[in-house]
Amino acid sequence: MKSLKALGFGLLVSTALTSCAGLAPGDATGVKPLIVYPVTSNDTPYSQCLRKLKNVAASNLPVFAVGEIADKTGQVSYYDKSGNNLTQGAAEMVMSALYKTGKAHLVERYDLRIPLAEVKLAEQNRLNRPVEAFGKLPATDFIIVGALTELNYNIVTGGVGLRVAGVGGGARMAVVNVALDLRVINSKNFAVSYVSSLQKQIYGYEVEADIFRFWDTTLVELEAGHVRNEPLQLGVRTVAEMATYQIMTDFLRLPRDPSCALVENDHMSSYLEQLKPNGETTK
Repeated sequence: MKSLKALGFGLLVSTALTSCAGLAPGDATGVKPLIVYPVTSNDTPYSQCLRKLKNVAASNLPVFAVGEIADKTGQVSYYDKSGNNLTQGAAEMVMSALYKTGKAHLVERYDLRIPLAEVKLAEQNRLNRPVEAFGKLPATDFIIVGALTELNYNIVTGGVGLRVAGVGGGARMAVVNVALDLRVINSKNFAVSYVSSLQKQIYGYEVEADIFRFWDTTLVELEAGHVRNEPLQLGVRTVAEMATYQIMTDFLRLPRDPSCALVENDHMSSYLEQLKPNGETTK
């Protein structure tokens, strides 16, 4: 019986290796790549709020430039060497959000290397365009800068599991949050004209089941599971779009759609009484 099992196992391994051998290069044209999902727009729930501003009648809109929006969370993954845990493209996310509104006059100030190189080449008469053709560059009215300021893991972590006689399963969940602080600087006097400070909680869960059984002297393990997480970087984009919507509505006074209002909470206010010394009350 044992010899039959060993033979069967050998045949299984041989079949698997033969199948893998078929993956070896054998065609000069290469292997046909696997493409499953189409390219889609990269929207968040607040993208529709930004696009609604296109239908708003407005004039004399200011000129915006987006400066550095750095990752100042200090969160770097040294364990798996994946680098920064949060996107380094928050500035580009804000630029894209401003463009979606159709109401922001955007000028480039974030990376001027190529534009300035064009002007320099024109000054050297090395382009088919004279330097005078560049004309006067538009000045900015406001500059948006800021930082990703928070990445908090395990705000809530929970789970449950049960295994009996090698059969069991479980479920786990976790909540993290990200925060973004933006400020709008008046280009004429460098005054900080507006500040937005927002956070978003991000949810994820995992469900798993497994079976452990001994087949004679061999341990057989079967596992199945399902993991579903809100994308962390999409959470950053969501906060960036809501902050941009605030700038366009709260700051520029464009009309706000009631369905796009910021969700307010009073989670922190409930701690005020607990933090006061004994005997003191809030007046």
